Amino acid sequence: MGSGQHQRVERRLAAILAADVAGYSRLIEADEEGTLGRLKALRDDLIDPKIAGDRGRIVKTTGDGLLVEFARVFSDQIA
Repeated sequence: MGSGQHQRVERRLAAILAADVAGYSRLIEADEEGTLGRLKALRDDLIDPKIAGDRGRIVKTTGDGLLVEFARVFSDQIA
């Protein structure tokens, strides 16, 4: 690089959330339809909107779990 040129460097800082439902197997065994309905309602009404509101991104879902990234991107100029 010549004198006076700048290189742009992008950095990412992220918080990762791994969550699952405690006792999910027991709840499914006791009432599969009710458990799945309650989980879907919680995701639709509370969890997913909160993640989106905090600029999060669901990376992966499992039956009772989520892997979520809350990323922050910022750029620096290097002289």
